[in-house]
Amino acid sequence: MEPFIVSALKYRPQTFKDVVGQSAITNTLKNAIDQNHLAQALLFTGPRGVGKTTCARILAKMINSDGAEHENEDFAFNIFELDAASNNSVDDIRSLTDQVRIPPQVGNYKVYIIDEVHMLSASAFNAFLKTLEEPPKHCIFILATTEKHKIIPTILSRCQIFDFKRITVTDAKDYLKVIAQEQGITAEDDALHIIAQKADGAMRDALSIFDRVVSFSGKNLTRQAVTENLNVLDYDTFFEATDLILANKIPDLLVHFNHILSKGFDGHHFITGLASHFRDLLVSKTPQTIELLEVGDDTKVTYKTQSEATSQAFLILAIELANDCDLKYKTSKNQRLLVELCLMQLASITFDGEKKNPSGFIIPATYFRSKNIPEVTVTRPVTTPENSIPELKKEIPAVVEKVEEPKETYPKKELPIPIIQTTQRPSSGLSLSSIRKKKEHQIKLMDVKVEEEDLPNDPFTEETLLKFWNIFVTKLEKDGKYNLAAILQIDTPKLINEHTIRLEFPNTTNKIEVERQQFDLLQYLRKSVNNFSIVLDIIVNEKLEKQYAYTPEDKYQKLVEKNQHVELLRKTFDLDL
Repeated sequence: MEPFIVSALKYRPQTFKDVVGQSAITNTLKNAIDQNHLAQALLFTGPRGVGKTTCARILAKMINSDGAEHENEDFAFNIFELDAASNNSVDDIRSLTDQVRIPPQVGNYKVYIIDEVHMLSASAFNAFLKTLEEPPKHCIFILATTEKHKIIPTILSRCQIFDFKRITVTDAKDYLKVIAQEQGITAEDDALHIIAQKADGAMRDALSIFDRVVSFSGKNLTRQAVTENLNVLDYDTFFEATDLILANKIPDLLVHFNHILSKGFDGHHFITGLASHFRDLLVSKTPQTIELLEVGDDTKVTYKTQSEATSQAFLILAIELANDCDLKYKTSKNQRLLVELCLMQLASITFDGEKKNPSGFIIPATYFRSKNIPEVTVTRPVTTPENSIPELKKEIPAVVEKVEEPKETYPKKELPIPIIQTTQRPSSGLSLSSIRKKKEHQIKLMDVKVEEEDLPNDPFTEETLLKFWNIFVTKLEKDGKYNLAAILQIDTPKLINEHTIRLEFPNTTNKIEVERQQFDLLQYLRKSVNNFSIVLDIIVNEKLEKQYAYTPEDKYQKLVEKNQHVELLRKTFDLDL
């Protein structure tokens, strides 16, 4: 049995025209040889497996060839390949410079190919500078590296630099197709495309993967065999996930994701692939950009079909959500939950029910305050339409009419400000006496006696009082005074007589807070009911009990009262409190 030769060696290019994907560099080198314009120090840089060492060998063979020798002549006596990873000391460079002085025995040039040159030590680089700058006329240095940034600038300035690019997926696929035909292998276009994608721009890796897959599937290379052997997510995985997202089937989508994880795939790999899939769908929507789609012809038809079922706005938002999940994945402590939440949000973009807002399923109360949405009250329950879930029932809110504040129908008259006379020396602003006097001054401002014939004292009912009381509490919430608004909602104000409003609180702290802020409250109520004789009677009843702490069950019941769909969501996903 003949020994097996891997494709990376068997099909290594022997001429510049056989090099894949580097036409700009190969044409430059051929013209330099033809015009005798070749530099004596060249630096080939680029990713792995793109043809740096191969081009160096082809160049060394061409400059020594005069057309009279055999076509298989490799000029082994004139080509010296060194591995800088193992020969990186100053002594190794000194030995190299000593050999450079000896002219070639056959051919015109001695070519030194130094691979992984960035591994040389700083001292070795400095020892190599003089020889690299002024080498003998019969010597050419070709340096190859994957990390150009690690080479010192003094070396870079003495070299003619050639940047090798990654092999495109199309070029790698076409070259693999030629090799498959030479070996008598029937290969699907999509199968070769997946191999080219997996190689990530390296032709050597693509050939190694090709040998591995051929050993697995034999002479018939299918897309299913390639995806199974390489353990990559197939296009069908993302097509199926997108169909579930468009159909708003959240449970099936989560089961689909769990099936992917059970095969050993990473959630990060899935979400990045899904984002790329959405990008490909967006590219497929217009004929001008469909050329950017790097897939086989058969898969392009499938992309085109699914893109017609989506809108551009949906795809842009889906890419944003998937990309945001990608950025948060590495820092998340519960990575699976992060991906599942992203999938639920994606499936909710086109949902016509309660999850209309894709940015989140729970809308905070501050959103409604910022939008100045009027208060709503719940009326009779009405069943959902026939095409909805029959178990769910919606409650149609009835908008409460906005009560406008009363306009002043009397001439404005400023209240007299009492003058506080004191014989004591002013106290410090931080002392207890100054704080006490300030509170007493505010209370006295409220107790200013005015003449009854100057300001109106119209009668009012307790129902009118409650209406304007609630309006004042709402204004406090809009202004961000949530503490005072909550205190004023502890007890319902009661009208004791035509001028006195009684409030009853469970502790003294609430009483003091209301007394401190009562100036604005009384001023608003007096103007609203057109009665300037109103006073507050605040009492403390410590027997009153108010429950402020709620259990999780109480909070859940509150949510169910506001939205009955919460109960359906809990049953659907079998959630615990």
